[in-house]
Amino acid sequence: MAVTTKREARKSLSQPGWITLDGGFAARPCVVQDISSAGARITADQASALPDTLRLAFARDARTGRNCQVVWRRGNSIGVRFIR
Repeated sequence: MAVTTKREARKSLSQPGWITLDGGFAARPCVVQDISSAGARITADQASALPDTLRLAFARDARTGRNCQVVWRRGNSIGVRFIR
């Protein structure tokens, strides 16, 4: 018997955001293409060079945002899931 898993509903955004690294000392601009309660799809220059964990925010302030784990990479796009 096949088990189907339902994917979280994603909201299309195309909204500017910030990827912060190293506790906020390195911030890179990005575009959040879509988002759900579980994760997001992001495009950024040199996305393949980003580390496996990062912080995603809609403001440059490092105190805001969500910690993320990269789950896939394709060109300048990455998929992340939100972690605590």
